[in-house]
Amino acid sequence: MKILVTGGAGFIGSNIVDAYIEAGHEVAVVDNLTTGKQSNLNPKANFINLDIRDEKLSAVVRDLSPDVINHLAAQIDVRKSVSEPKYTAEVNEIGTLNLLEAAVKAKVKKVIFSSTGGAIYGEVKDKSGAKETHPQEPISPYAITKRTAEMYLYAYKVNFGLDYTVLRYGNVYGPRQDPLGEAGVIAIFCGKLLEGKSPYIYGDGKQLRDYVYVGDVARANLLALKKGTNQIFNIGTGKGTSVNELFAILKNLLKFKDNAIYADARAGELFRSVLNVSKAKKGIGWAPKVDIKNGLKRTLVWYE
Repeated sequence: MKILVTGGAGFIGSNIVDAYIEAGHEVAVVDNLTTGKQSNLNPKANFINLDIRDEKLSAVVRDLSPDVINHLAAQIDVRKSVSEPKYTAEVNEIGTLNLLEAAVKAKVKKVIFSSTGGAIYGEVKDKSGAKETHPQEPISPYAITKRTAEMYLYAYKVNFGLDYTVLRYGNVYGPRQDPLGEAGVIAIFCGKLLEGKSPYIYGDGKQLRDYVYVGDVARANLLALKKGTNQIFNIGTGKGTSVNELFAILKNLLKFKDNAIYADARAGELFRSVLNVSKAKKGIGWAPKVDIKNGLKRTLVWYE
């Protein structure tokens, strides 16, 4: 199968590219390297340095003629989206529309879209986690743009027959996540602890997140090539892990002796964000395989 991956030089995208190539698919990558890295690129992938907002994208997609587009390219920094909402909308909404227009013209069969489960639902009180039908109450411009892109995908299916699968990720972590960039707490903790420095924990550290290993995410994207058409799926673990628990596990693994430094909670931060992943099990035959402790072990090996 011929696959185009936008954002394929990024943390999640490059892991997905590797999985596709390992499975025998022909892969091209479009990335402008704003946050992606050349070093992440699989040498077997055809790389095009291009912004998804560029008018040249249509000709690139036409020439590549992919069967499937996996769309990950985005402005993914939640805090930046709050300070620069217009720029975030330009990349995440206008860029996505540019890609969908190109896909229709090139007669692409399907688009797999990386959305957010961690930010789109708002506060999750249900103990079983948020299902895909949970009320969507995004509080960041980033999450709003992701939900808007999902709605455009549905519209393009109805109006142009372009199939799609939406994967709403929990908090993805693992090898290649940049501890100095727009990274999540795990990457930041790993970077600090390996330098022998105490990390900051904002608030009381009891806030819960659904941390999912990037290898499990890549496997979901493999399954989505042929399954789950015109559906939305949560991709997480169904389990919440607190920031305090993360630090305790990493502290034990690294034999780190000092304590974390606690600081004031950040405004607007969710307390509980956990996903229900039962639909993915039924719809695409996916379930997480890597638990948080083993995932952290693998991540530390890569950072070391």
